[in-house]
Amino acid sequence: MMGRRGEVSMIKGAALHWYRGIVLLCALLVFSGSVWGQSASPLAALSGGGNSQAAQDEAPSNEQARASLDSVISMLEDQERRDALLTQLRELRASLEGADADVEAESPRGLLGAIADSLTSLSDSGEVVTPLEYWQRLGERAGDTLTQRVASLDSLLHLVVDFAWVLGLWGGSAALMVFGGRSLAKRMDMQLTLSAEPSTWMLIRHMLRRLLPWGLAFGLTLGVVHGMISTLGMTLAMVIAYITLCGILFSAVCEVVFSLFSNGHRRVALRILHRRAARWLFIIGALVALGDASNASELRSALGASLAEMVSMLSNVTAALLTGAFTIRFKRPVKHLIRNRPYRYRRDKRASSELIQVIGSLWHVPILLMVVVSLIAILTSEGDSRSAFAKAIVTAGLLVVTLIINGLIHRHSEQPSKLRRQSQYRRRLVRFGYTLAHLISWLIFAELATRVWGLSLLAFGGDEGISQRIGQSLISIGMTVLLAWLVWILADTAIERALLSSKRGRSGRAQSTRAQTITPLIRNVVFATILIIAVIVALANLGVNVTPLLAGAGVIGLAVGFGAQTLVQDLITGLFILIEDSLAIDDFVDLSGHMGTVEGLSLRTVRLRDLDGIVHTIPFSQIKGIQNFSREFGIALIRVRVAHHMKIDEAIAIVREVAEELRRDPMMRHYIWSPLELQGVESFDAGAAILRMRMRTAPIMQWDVARAFNLRLKRRFDDLGMELAMPRMSVSLEQASGEAANLPTATEHATTAGGDVSDTPSDTS
Repeated sequence: MMGRRGEVSMIKGAALHWYRGIVLLCALLVFSGSVWGQSASPLAALSGGGNSQAAQDEAPSNEQARASLDSVISMLEDQERRDALLTQLRELRASLEGADADVEAESPRGLLGAIADSLTSLSDSGEVVTPLEYWQRLGERAGDTLTQRVASLDSLLHLVVDFAWVLGLWGGSAALMVFGGRSLAKRMDMQLTLSAEPSTWMLIRHMLRRLLPWGLAFGLTLGVVHGMISTLGMTLAMVIAYITLCGILFSAVCEVVFSLFSNGHRRVALRILHRRAARWLFIIGALVALGDASNASELRSALGASLAEMVSMLSNVTAALLTGAFTIRFKRPVKHLIRNRPYRYRRDKRASSELIQVIGSLWHVPILLMVVVSLIAILTSEGDSRSAFAKAIVTAGLLVVTLIINGLIHRHSEQPSKLRRQSQYRRRLVRFGYTLAHLISWLIFAELATRVWGLSLLAFGGDEGISQRIGQSLISIGMTVLLAWLVWILADTAIERALLSSKRGRSGRAQSTRAQTITPLIRNVVFATILIIAVIVALANLGVNVTPLLAGAGVIGLAVGFGAQTLVQDLITGLFILIEDSLAIDDFVDLSGHMGTVEGLSLRTVRLRDLDGIVHTIPFSQIKGIQNFSREFGIALIRVRVAHHMKIDEAIAIVREVAEELRRDPMMRHYIWSPLELQGVESFDAGAAILRMRMRTAPIMQWDVARAFNLRLKRRFDDLGMELAMPRMSVSLEQASGEAANLPTATEHATTAGGDVSDTPSDTS
């Protein structure tokens, strides 16, 4: 048992030894060309010293292989040579890693770098023939082919004769059939034109009348020339007959389709299409048929591949251009055919009616897109224009489906919500979700449309690594934009809820004016911050080094901070004033000696209009104190001078009666919020007692209330035959005898502002 285990261990050791030897030998064989390709190597010396070209051209013999193996064995047995070989291999590996790192460091990162690498790889992949060069070469070959065909004709007369008799046979037989059909219709008293509202049988009969003569004539002509030897003239005549028949078929089918929409308010549009669109449709159908017939093997062999391809390309391009012109020319009549529906249909089937309205408004978009895509495909397909029209139709179909999906999403978003109450966050997030759904549908359309044309938005660069870098950059930029948009929605909603939520009662006006003042400022600051961060992240994803931009912005910020200290002081002071709600629009304030109404606020100044109508613009840094008369309530402070001969209690009773009458006044009662508060006799002046009283009023209405009170008080005193206290002056003259002569007392009335009496003019307010 022990012997067997020892034998197994010996076998494993030998196998491991041989495995290591084989691995090292393979490494030597792989890296020998790279390590010793530029200098002489021991293997090259031991192998006979032949040149590398001879070694590649001739297979090594057994003796050379044996000598090489002996040299490898001797090298592995020598400790110094083996260590030197390992050192060279490690240096080679380090150099390869350094080269990869240098290449990776040199290659630009981000979306711009990935696109640059993609364009570089495309330019390095080989010679690229541009579509202009291709069609130039095709035109030259087609001209040479046409010259050769004309030169190789035995007789131009035979070509004209063959062309004329075949075309005459077809045209003559068709004309006879048309004449016979019209004669038969007249005898049977049948209508040759469609009526305003044709029946199904009338439409079928109209189709047969239009197509049957030309189709039978084409079949007759084809049967006659089928058994004959085909010539170029006969082939050209049959091609003309074929494209004419296709043009008539396309025009008749479109005419019948238009006639299906003859009911309702669509007769004018249908009449316009019947009169003016038939010729357009015939030419378009004939050109499409010519482009298809040019790809037939018989015509390509008769005309030549280059000439037939040129004819096909010109026919398809002309047909596409005429289709676009027809779409623009008859946009409104076709829209009326699609959209106009009876009232009962619009009332009973609202969903389908709305969908038809959308299709009618946008029917020209997929057609024009198909035209543009067809032109691009024909001009850039380099000879493979047969499938371009089919791809364009698929693309137009995808566009129609996308428009329908977007229309349904829009219709669903316009439906009223079943929830009675929705928060602002929910409403804006739901709107964001619908917008995101529109965006996703258009991205899916773009990806499917590009895949139809053999491309892909997810594999833009072609190379897997480059495509991955481009995809990651685009996804990062898209996620940055969406995240910034979402953050803005949340921030804007929070600002709106915090500042625009109106409060009931007395504080509603103050809250509204504060919101009007500070909301635009905060929204602009938040929006600018989010925009700057999003732009920086997007530039970083594009591969732009944003570190110098941030450093430059920091330096500019420091320079502005040091050079515009007054401006910064204005901004900071104004921001705190607005946040603390010390000022608001329409407030009546006193700012450093300027009294008036606030008309506007900015980040730096306040605009004030005083009582004389003068507008003052005051920087926030110059405001040392704010006296705001528009907050919560006002106080109407009133002083009344009582004459010395009048009893004080009687004066107080009269004042209280006047205050109660004023509170019952329908014009003033809404502005007076408290009864008269009598504060007593404030002082004595020239023998008159001065009563001080006040009333709480609405903001800014204290002066109006005081003036109304003074007016009523003066009228009451006049009715009672009483006088308010007025300053009196007595003049005495002394005669020569020393006796004083008393003159009559002269009374001088003092003018007061507001009905008060005092020695000097004073304002009761």
